[in-house]
Amino acid sequence: MPEEADQVVTAPSGTSDITGTPDLLTTGLDSPDVAGGALPGGPPLLASRLTPPVPPEPVLLRPRLLDRLEQGASGPVTLVCAPAGWGKTTLLSTWAQGERDGPAPAWVTVAEGETTRRLWGYLAAALRTAAADDPDDGPPPVPDGPPRPEQLETLAAALAARERPVLLVLDDLHRVTDPAALTGLEFLLRHSDGRLRLVAGARGEPPLALHRWRLAGELTVIGADDLAFTADEVADLLVAHGVSVPVPAVARLAERTTGWPAGLRFAALALGDGADPARAVERFAGDQPDVAAYLRDEVLAPLEPATRDVLRRVAVAVAVHADLAAALTGRPDAGHLLAGAAREGGFLHQDGGSPQWYRPHPLLADVLRDELDRLPADEVRELHRRAADWYGTHDRPAEALRHALLAGAWADATELLVTRWPELAPDEPAAVPAPPEPPAEAVRRDPELALAAAAERAYAGDPAAADAQLRRALADAAGLPAPRRDRFGRLAAAVELSLARLGADHEEVRRAADRLLATGPAQESPGPDDGAGDPRAGTAERDDVRAVAGAAHGLAALAEGDLSTARDRFATAREAARRAGRPRTELLCVSRSALLEAARGALRAAEELAREALSMPPCQGWSSRSDCGYAYLALAIVDWQRDRPAEATAHLALAGPAGAEPGGAALTALCRAGLLADGGDPGGALRTLAEARTAAPGPELGGWLAADEAQVRAVVGDVDGARALLDAAGDGPAPALAEARVRLRAGDARAAERALPDWTGSGAADWPLPVRLGAGLLDAALADASGDARRGGRLLEEVLALAEPDGFRRVFTRAEPGVRDLLAARLDSGTAYWATVSELVRGVDAQPVAATADGPARRLDEPLTERELTILRYLQSILSNVEIAAELSLSVNTVKTHVRNIYRKLDATRRRDAVRRARELRLI
Repeated sequence: MPEEADQVVTAPSGTSDITGTPDLLTTGLDSPDVAGGALPGGPPLLASRLTPPVPPEPVLLRPRLLDRLEQGASGPVTLVCAPAGWGKTTLLSTWAQGERDGPAPAWVTVAEGETTRRLWGYLAAALRTAAADDPDDGPPPVPDGPPRPEQLETLAAALAARERPVLLVLDDLHRVTDPAALTGLEFLLRHSDGRLRLVAGARGEPPLALHRWRLAGELTVIGADDLAFTADEVADLLVAHGVSVPVPAVARLAERTTGWPAGLRFAALALGDGADPARAVERFAGDQPDVAAYLRDEVLAPLEPATRDVLRRVAVAVAVHADLAAALTGRPDAGHLLAGAAREGGFLHQDGGSPQWYRPHPLLADVLRDELDRLPADEVRELHRRAADWYGTHDRPAEALRHALLAGAWADATELLVTRWPELAPDEPAAVPAPPEPPAEAVRRDPELALAAAAERAYAGDPAAADAQLRRALADAAGLPAPRRDRFGRLAAAVELSLARLGADHEEVRRAADRLLATGPAQESPGPDDGAGDPRAGTAERDDVRAVAGAAHGLAALAEGDLSTARDRFATAREAARRAGRPRTELLCVSRSALLEAARGALRAAEELAREALSMPPCQGWSSRSDCGYAYLALAIVDWQRDRPAEATAHLALAGPAGAEPGGAALTALCRAGLLADGGDPGGALRTLAEARTAAPGPELGGWLAADEAQVRAVVGDVDGARALLDAAGDGPAPALAEARVRLRAGDARAAERALPDWTGSGAADWPLPVRLGAGLLDAALADASGDARRGGRLLEEVLALAEPDGFRRVFTRAEPGVRDLLAARLDSGTAYWATVSELVRGVDAQPVAATADGPARRLDEPLTERELTILRYLQSILSNVEIAAELSLSVNTVKTHVRNIYRKLDATRRRDAVRRARELRLI
């Protein structure tokens, strides 16, 4: 006979409404073996839905996730939430079958189209099974179907009286679409005194009142970002599959899949069948039949048709936001549909900006482009034309040029090159499909069109195609009239400069930049006859040429470690770009200038420039992330020198691509190693410095890295290793200061005095200010230790005068032990910087015990991660978790998880206790 219709029964006073049916019968499922059991009149219950599935072989244990799951299961609700293929069921089944004190969790796999009555039949069987596995507690009075209100209260009371909690795993909970189906379960979770604990796996948030547990801080969420494989886990997975892949290819695979577990398993299987795994990694894409079928069936098919159509049409762009999506699709709600698709995470990433930019998962992007290609050709060209118009009016000329070429809008492409060529220099190449080659007739009529195609290919990082188009343009330009020929030469020189930058040949970059400078207009302002016969002539003016060529010179100098030359070149180019009204070129120069000012110790100027760069309109979305990264790196160095490690760590995490360029990589290593050493991890600092030193560009940065590494080695007792490093480092104030510190650490104060560089001489004004301050402070400490307290005080006052304008703090708080006494003495004898000295004395007193040869002093059994330190800093404020999440562009669930970990590691139960404990440990 058919199942009875579900109906709503009014709950007794004090409870919420629950779904149920009257006069329920028992099924006799009173033992762990439920196979063959059934609801009255219904099909039998399946044992396979009441036991965890066997994880796919080979099983890769991921302790960080298992620990997170175990910690979350100590609270009422834990949600493993991610789209298809992110390893939810594998993680849950591995955890459920792992060793633990007490009985295994009860397990229910939810079926598609599950009715309330059928679901409760499985819940009853699972809870009875869990009770039977625990002899210390009697079986709870579990009804065999949707319980009546009085049955729920009885069951909740019985669960609350249990000695041990019951763990219940509900996998595929997204299949429950009726909120009423889980009302009874929600009642039990709220009224069983924590003795029923739910661990659920779902593709989206289930129909439970999760906000209640969120507000109480009792909800643990493990999302797609958490489930994504790290680079180390990718390597472990490949090893488990018996695949040997070079280290760079592992990183490439992690980037290509963004850690998507299903994608990685597909890749591992594909790599295992090939003879050249490294090449197979490069060829692995979303067009692989198995991958494409999975993404279409499991990711795209469940979406609403409107959402799927929007995703397909916006695939003409690498990244998209609401306005662009509306322009492409003609749908005012396109942004809303994108936000909905991104809410689950995993396959549509957000950049955290305002407005949000969305970028599909790389493998999904391949599938979406394939679906886009199935549209009629005229429709695709129209999409590219719309994209070109939108990018052109939103100051993104490089993207506009690419789409104009893809649309076959040859005149628009040529106009973009002629009028906006300074903004087309490749800064962050993006691998995109090549546009069709412009027709020969159009190129003969307008050779600049081939230059436009060459510039687009250079922007996309395809030098071979760019060079071919450049030669094609030059072949057809011989007969151009003089004014237009001059302009053509300037544009061709700009394309040659782009190609030189792509080749990373710094000498060729300088030659190309000089050739571009030579093509500049002969006068400051175009005369009335300039451009005769060509209404577009004269658009590339002197400031454009100076800005682009100067920026190229600066980039080459920075890459070679010539910081002084780079600083001068960027400053000149910055002003020229500002006069010419070229914001993207200006952003490039301002962001690098900020970093160079921070490197030399002009902290106030660096901070102002970095904030200026980050506030510029082009510094939005993914396209200018490289430029913005330099600004964040500058802020990290500023915070580090001001002894604000949490802020420095947060900014360093945002620096991203800035650490890939040689000069930026060296400065990143200096900052990161300093933070590691200050945080009690000298081993990590030494590894960071040694790796960076081997690739350091130029003697100046190499000397800085060697000096810092020598000082850390001396602190941990490796004085001989420190001296060997300094012997090979060559001359310079930084190695000389490190030599003095090493000799003092070895107990030879006189040798330290002899080695100390003259920080008061005329040449010292050109030193990096942190080096000059460190030398002055060591000079003062040595004078005081030798009995000349008066000289020591005078020198300290001079150091304070130099440090005060830029807010230096770390040079004092992390200095030699005698500095504290020097600072305290100034409070008694008088100082022009009383407030600063008073603050510094307190700061020095609060410093943790320094690392020794026996290893770093430790205060915590488990150190806080960089992200946790950042959030800990925010906990001092009055910001709520929601506001902290907005500040850091994180989900509220992620912040909640980090806060829970912070409390656990600091042995605190609330925010105030955590902050107090962190201050005691000098973490904030």
